[in-house]
Amino acid sequence: MAGAARASPLLGHATLVLVVLVAAQVSLLPVRAQDTIDAGRPLSGDAKLVSRGGKFALGFFQPDGGVPGRWYIGIWYNNIAERTPVWVANRERPVSDPAVSRLAIAADGSNNLVLLDPSGYHVWSTNTTANTNATTVVAVLLDTGNLVLAPSSNVSAVLWQSFDHVGDTWLPGGKLRRDKATGAIQGMTSWRSRSDPAPGPYTLQLDPSGAPQYVLTWNGTVEYWLTGDWNGRFFTGAPEVAASGGDSGYSFQFVDNDRESYFTYGFANNSTVYRFVTDVSGQVKGWFWVEALQQWNLVYAEPKARCAVPRTCGAFGVCSDAASACDCARGFAPRDAQSWNAGDTTAGCVRNAELLPCGGGKNRSSETKIMQADRFFRMDDMRLPDGGRVAAAAASSGECESACLGDCACSAYAYNGSCVLWDGELQNMEGNYGSQMPGAGSLYLRLAASEFPKARSHKRRTIGIAVGAAAIVCLVLAASFLAVRVTTSRRAKRFQEGLAVTAAEGRVTTFKYKDLQALTKNFSDKLGGGAFGSVFRGELPDGTPIAVKKLEGLRQGEKQFRAEVSTLGTVRHVNLIRLLGFCSEGADRRLLVYEHMPNGSLDRHLFGSAAPHALGWRARRGVAVGVARGLAYLHGECRDRIIHCDVKPENILLDKDLTPKVADFGLAKLVGRDFSRVLTTMRGTVGYLAPEWIGGEAITAKADVFSYGMMLFEIVSGRRNVKPHGGRPRSSAPDSSDYSSTSSSSGGGGAAFFPLVVARRLAEAEGDVEALLDPELGGDADAEEVRGVCKVACWCIQDDVDARPTMAEVVQALEGLTDLEMPPVPRYLEVLAGRPIDATDTVDYYSL
Repeated sequence: MAGAARASPLLGHATLVLVVLVAAQVSLLPVRAQDTIDAGRPLSGDAKLVSRGGKFALGFFQPDGGVPGRWYIGIWYNNIAERTPVWVANRERPVSDPAVSRLAIAADGSNNLVLLDPSGYHVWSTNTTANTNATTVVAVLLDTGNLVLAPSSNVSAVLWQSFDHVGDTWLPGGKLRRDKATGAIQGMTSWRSRSDPAPGPYTLQLDPSGAPQYVLTWNGTVEYWLTGDWNGRFFTGAPEVAASGGDSGYSFQFVDNDRESYFTYGFANNSTVYRFVTDVSGQVKGWFWVEALQQWNLVYAEPKARCAVPRTCGAFGVCSDAASACDCARGFAPRDAQSWNAGDTTAGCVRNAELLPCGGGKNRSSETKIMQADRFFRMDDMRLPDGGRVAAAAASSGECESACLGDCACSAYAYNGSCVLWDGELQNMEGNYGSQMPGAGSLYLRLAASEFPKARSHKRRTIGIAVGAAAIVCLVLAASFLAVRVTTSRRAKRFQEGLAVTAAEGRVTTFKYKDLQALTKNFSDKLGGGAFGSVFRGELPDGTPIAVKKLEGLRQGEKQFRAEVSTLGTVRHVNLIRLLGFCSEGADRRLLVYEHMPNGSLDRHLFGSAAPHALGWRARRGVAVGVARGLAYLHGECRDRIIHCDVKPENILLDKDLTPKVADFGLAKLVGRDFSRVLTTMRGTVGYLAPEWIGGEAITAKADVFSYGMMLFEIVSGRRNVKPHGGRPRSSAPDSSDYSSTSSSSGGGGAAFFPLVVARRLAEAEGDVEALLDPELGGDADAEEVRGVCKVACWCIQDDVDARPTMAEVVQALEGLTDLEMPPVPRYLEVLAGRPIDATDTVDYYSL
């Protein structure tokens, strides 16, 4: 526990006092230790406590940029020039003058530490209720940053400590706990702003449901990020936060006993200066002090997608994950420019010009009213704000606009088959969201007429009488051109509107079959195919390329199919392919529309004779880590946990930057019972199927782990694990003779089974893993990284389901956060060692 035993200072202090008295030969008052407040000796004015090791200080302070006349009692780092508060006592009740305010041991015998204003009012108190026989108590600031209240005769008998009342900062040795007796949960709550330490809207706390994980909440109600459960070594959704930090020297610990449950963390080196903070941005951030640079270094931030934080840009602010920044909407400016420029955007934005007063002014002429009437600015590709209401009476875009103009409270509207109006402040807007995303659309923002340059009445149009003939000709030509443009634009707009289901309902886009025929040129450009159907290239009217997958043989009901598709449309991760929409017009016309990946599937780059890109080791390792992250998200972080069931290189797509995207996830749920038919053709093939598939056991996420491990071998070798019948897949790929030390065990001259080669090579004390690499890499790879990847692969393909790691553990291992033990050679690989294996073989693992 923080506030651990420390030697009683009373004897040493008394001796010091005696020496000073004799030396000075004067009468002095008793001297208080620098780190201690005792009875009759309050802290006031500029005085401060300093912990015994000099690391922390406590006293009165004003936040940078704070309101004059508002002072707080806080703890900060004593030896860091940039004052950084880590705890504040009176967050909601500042005092006006520290010179006449006091932090003192209460004189009423209650054994409380209290903050009193000039009138003697208790602004803040420890509210200690513990029964103690101590006649006097002291408050001591420890070198951990913990302020403790304890009997003066035994400082280790803590009555109260600041570590049990965390503010926005979690220090090493502190706790974020749940009291099992009272049910109280201690959270870490952000400041209201960077200059106001009052509790803000964002809190990190243990899951109220009792799960061993942290949740980030907004306003105590909306959960927007989870760490995933603690599995004894790390958080499944945040594997970088581990029980052991390796070279970093940190450790996390979860304690669960009859009284409480809590997490705590610490560093092996006590000189390390580190803090976790629930920031005003809504992110949890980890900061490390770099002495050489004399500045804080950000080493951890979650959630990484800033736009995932509710109200991160405040009212009328527009978030953009692409730029990781906030901007004010057109016609608005930051409410607090200083805070906005410092990175605190939660105060949001205010109008540059006020809207026309309600009623439009009864004494104004009709022409003046028209010229000064509020107007709407169109914002495309927006994630629409929270809290819209449907105006059922408005059956067209024009009627929707009129409904908003006629409502004094209306700030914006959107029309996409139905009319949605927003009142008051707009929150959680996101730009560059993508028109095909759930909850996306065009927003019409209400602004004052003065925001539009040279606004004029649309009812009074005059043409000068004395206009030259040449000007008339130019006007006619321009009008003709505009007519064509307007007609084309309207057609495109009608077409786009015809594709979309109401974005405000949060559903993926619904396409008509005939529209997809047009977008794909009657499905003429085939990108590929597989067990679930064929994929065709298409293009939206705005030129955006898409991939359209025609699903085959589905017999699901319409309602169930749409429900599953709607779920898949909400899944968002950088390493998962994005579902844009779908078509469902009977069982034979079921199609899914995805974002298009210009670099195709991974198998083309690994096995193709003319690969578009020669993937180097760094790129291959990046693909391995990215796929693992995507699968870890599917298994443990998305709302409806999804088992992929078909992990293989053909289902890993690469974008223009070679970032991997896992495709076809969730199709097992869409296909339903027919999925067993899809797998029939693969039954027992030595490829990617886990042994439990063939044994008829219940399928878990560990089946994906097995398939991933098999694919990992292929990423290393650049060839199929087993040689296709009739020749090598790539002219440069090695055959069994390349593994002369082990290939003889295959028997009969058949191809060596590459996973067996790897498992045996790892088991050898001096096994040369670099020889396992794809020859096209030319040995250009880090040997330890190759060994680590091979170890992960061998663990993934273990016979015993429980012996395989989770995908979150795989991520941690690949990122070097854990060091895996040497994996045993899987039993079925040992059996396979005595027989030739070819891609045309079928093997029942459970008969081996």
